[in-house]
Amino acid sequence: MLNRFAPLVPLALVTLLFGCAAHSPVSEQAPQQQVKNSVTAQSSSVLFQEELATDKELADFADGKSYQLPVLADSILERGMSLIGTRYRFGGTSEAGFDCSGFIGYLFREEAGMNLPRSTREMINVDAPLVARSALKPGDLLFFATNGRRGRVSHAGIYLGDNQFIHSSSRKSGGVRVDSLGDSYWSKTFIEAKRALAMAPTVVTARK
Repeated sequence: MLNRFAPLVPLALVTLLFGCAAHSPVSEQAPQQQVKNSVTAQSSSVLFQEELATDKELADFADGKSYQLPVLADSILERGMSLIGTRYRFGGTSEAGFDCSGFIGYLFREEAGMNLPRSTREMINVDAPLVARSALKPGDLLFFATNGRRGRVSHAGIYLGDNQFIHSSSRKSGGVRVDSLGDSYWSKTFIEAKRALAMAPTVVTARK
């Protein structure tokens, strides 16, 4: 799936790297590199380690519902990649402009028929399986602490695969773009990931 998006990724190499609320520091990534509730980030990873969902728990969580995570993820990410370059707009929830949670909410609503909470602080608390960073799959939600308060969520994105994620970053960084989870800044501010697509009520056919 991600290979289909490869030609679009360079569009995401636009400007300096900032967070959803413009609190992120300047990125030191090389030009050719592909872009990219209150506890400390370190204690958070320890706290949630024992709660990570197993494969069986992920299957049980769906409770036999007829959903296809890969199909939904493909549809969401394809639509998201088509929106690269859409401007950042605080409080934005449409193609006229998005903030980080508005972008995620728009894609999940349009492509998976899911209504996620409006803010990142509410979104991180959705009743979805918690996924280990080493077990991430396309479509998983990623949460970050970018506002200087370690462990307090302030930004979110959607995992693409190959250690990349898509998000609406900030005005200065060009809005919707792709960044690398392996970048030192994003790696340091990462809190946790959730498989929200496990809550999808029905199969949604991917757009052609």
